[in-house]
This record gives sequence, C-alpha cells and structure tokens, in this order.
Amino acid sequence: MATGEIAQRGDVELGYGEALMADGRLSVAVEQKPQPPTLPFRSAELAQLDEALTLSSRETGLDFSVYLGELDGDDTRKAAEELHAQTLRPTHAVLIAVSPGQRAVEIVTGDESHRRLPDRGCKLAVMSMVASFKEGNLAGGLVSGLRMLTDQAGPAPRR
Repeated sequence: MATGEIAQRGDVELGYGEALMADGRLSVAVEQKPQPPTLPFRSAELAQLDEALTLSSRETGLDFSVYLGELDGDDTRKAAEELHAQTLRPTHAVLIAVSPGQRAVEIVTGDESHRRLPDRGCKLAVMSMVASFKEGNLAGGLVSGLRMLTDQAGPAPRR
C-alpha cells in the first residue's frame, strides 16, 4: 500500500448496503429514515384553539377563522384578503392570518364584522398576539386575540 496501489479485498462477504467498486473502494449505503413533520401545536393547544374559535363564533354570530402559514407573495394583506374572500360568509367573517416566517399578522373583516370590530380593536388584539408570539406561545397568543376580538364585537344582535 506504500506505493499507492489499490488493496484487493478478495472474496470478502459484503454487508447489507455495501458494494465493492471497480477501483477497489468500498461504497456503503446508509438508510435514512424520514422524520415526521413537526406540528406547531400540541393536542391540548389544538383543543384550546378549537374551543376559543367555537365560543367566539357562537357568542358573536360572526364566523371566526385562523390561518397559520405562508401568505403568498410580498403583500401579506392582499393574500389574507384573498383567503378571507373564500370563506362561506365573507360579510360576517373574521380571519386571523399569521405567517411566522414572514413575521406578519393580518386581521381581515367583512362588511358586517367590520361594523362590530373597529380597526382600533383589531390593532390591540394584534399587539396582544404578537407579545405572546415573541414569548414562543403561538396557541396562547391566538386564543388571547380571539377573546379580545370576541369581547370587542359583543354578543350577536337579536333579530
């Protein structure tokens, strides 16, 4: 081996995933097991968020929803408005869109929901959520924001 010749292995039995190359190198394949995707919420947090969404919608008569993920393009507001337009009753809908990667939080309201949720109340809810997000509490921030918006909108009007 001192002169740089390639060592011969002869009739050595190769293991699983091993191959002897023509130039004498031993190639070994290592199996990689994919990791399951990590979810942003634990089961208990999902239950809290579901309960907050249900109670907010029931108490106010407005349709609350949360979107968590990338908002397409550079204009996060426009992307959130497009998502809001896809809801069942856009006039009564309130969408909280959160894009952690883009560091954006958007609250989009329809005609009826905007009458009951002024911009100032939405801004206060966003500030509260952002404070929780900075502490690493995504679910808690969303639940807190939903509660603030519910209090601001008040009970569903009687007909």
